Amino acid sequence: MDRYRVLVVCGSGASSAFMAIALRKAIAERGLRIEVRARSEADIENYVDEIDAVMVGPHLSVYYDTLKERYLDQVPVILMRSDYYSTMDGHKALDHLLSETGWE
Repeated sequence: MDRYRVLVVCGSGASSAFMAIALRKAIAERGLRIEVRARSEADIENYVDEIDAVMVGPHLSVYYDTLKERYLDQVPVILMRSDYYSTMDGHKALDHLLSETGWE
C-alpha cells in the first residue's frame, strides 16, 4: 500500500484535531507513510470508504462496541487509551495504532 489513511474521531472533532496533529508529528519523525484526518464521530460514515483505520477518542468508549459492529468489517476500529489521549502523546498513539493494525 502506498499510504495508510487513518481517521481520528471524537464527539465534536475538536480534541481529535489536536490528537491528529500529535500523530502527524510522530509519523513524520519516524518517516512513515500514514495520513491522518480528524473528524467527529458522526462523520465516520462519510469517510469509511477512504480510510484504512479509525481511532476513537476514549471519551466515546460508550459507543465503541456500536462503532465496531458497524464498521469493523470495513476497517479496524481502535479505542484510544486515556493515558496518551489526555496528554496528546502522538508517539504512544502511533505505537498503539501500529500494534493494532500490524502496519510498519
